[in-house]
Amino acid sequence: MRAVRPSPRQGSSTRSVRAAATVPATSRGYDGGKKVPGRKRHIVTDTLGLLLVVAVTAANVGDRDAAAGLLMRLRRLHRDITLVWADGGYTGGLVGWCRDKLALTLEIVKRTDDMEGFVVLPRRWVAERTFAWLMHSRRLARDYETLPATSEAMIRWSMITRMSRRLARPQAAGRH
Repeated sequence: MRAVRPSPRQGSSTRSVRAAATVPATSRGYDGGKKVPGRKRHIVTDTLGLLLVVAVTAANVGDRDAAAGLLMRLRRLHRDITLVWADGGYTGGLVGWCRDKLALTLEIVKRTDDMEGFVVLPRRWVAERTFAWLMHSRRLARDYETLPATSEAMIRWSMITRMSRRLARPQAAGRH
């Protein structure tokens, strides 16, 4: 999901990852759509792809079920966000619930029926790019953590490392 501050907007998405043998069966599941046994990572990013909120659940937890807790956490941590872009997995009663309970506008970005093959959809690629950045951390290629909260902390740690490396990178001459 992507959420929106007064002018910037954010988005949300999920990614299923395999779980190591050390992950207890109580926090593991099977994602039938992607055929992945393990856990599912739910993120909310800003328009630059920077991580705002993360939640880790069993892979069999649906996107809409996990979105309620994720969006409540987003609302609590980032009061100025007003708009969240999400993919088609977040349709249904969640849109009205966000509007009524959280004062958030949840806008679903969908593919049209006439699209064939891979098509980059506006706004949706931002959260997917964040997942790609996170997967550069070898520790996140598979879920090794016993507790979902520890897994969330590892995702935050990886994003902090990535952002600090970007900030510390020397600027090219003549660039501002």
